Amino acid sequence: MGMSAGPKGGIKSEINVTPLVDVVLVLLIIFMVVTPMLQRGKSVELPKATEIEKEGKTDADPLILSITPDKKMFVENDEVDEKGLQEKIAAELVKDPGKKILLKGDNALNVGDVRKVLDTARKAKAKQIALGVEEKK
Repeated sequence: MGMSAGPKGGIKSEINVTPLVDVVLVLLIIFMVVTPMLQRGKSVELPKATEIEKEGKTDADPLILSITPDKKMFVENDEVDEKGLQEKIAAELVKDPGKKILLKGDNALNVGDVRKVLDTARKAKAKQIALGVEEKK
């Protein structure tokens, strides 16, 4: 009296890989969208922060401002002076009034340098300005 395993003769044990593939593809798409945004603007050494505000909406494409250690200012990859900075921000905000601004200031800069750019952005009627930081590991 042996135990029978049913008409098929064995237990079916295949792993369904479709959900795994879906998850991997979604992650891949997210990285493909986020990576170019992090590469935009000038290359600066971002300050480290422990508390990082997670972006709620990732569909809004921010305007990237960068300040290099030698205090040069860039909008995306175009070098600007203070007047040019204000004009560029104002022009972008005319096109898209709710546009977010991401300020990437080099770690070597002091508060005054960053504040000057923030004040200029505010004069250009910028509402949302975020500071770019790296998460402390």
